[in-house]
Amino acid sequence: MREKTKKLVVTFRTTAGAMAMEKACKAEAVPGRLIPVPRAITAGCGMCWAAPPDSRDIIENLVIREHLDVDGLYDILL
Repeated sequence: MREKTKKLVVTFRTTAGAMAMEKACKAEAVPGRLIPVPRAITAGCGMCWAAPPDSRDIIENLVIREHLDVDGLYDILL
């Protein structure tokens, strides 16, 4: 069984919001990837961005700068 590690999870209301996040993060070389939303969290579209927890400031600034449609940010073990 894989060891769980702490991750920053960003949820979205829509799939379009998740795809916009992926595009913005790839353009800025921000680490992370789209994954299904963990059961511990509920989200509208079922997709979320999972990233290392130390990238929180970078992601928060990117969300504000690019006006991304984010539902929530969570620190969880995955």
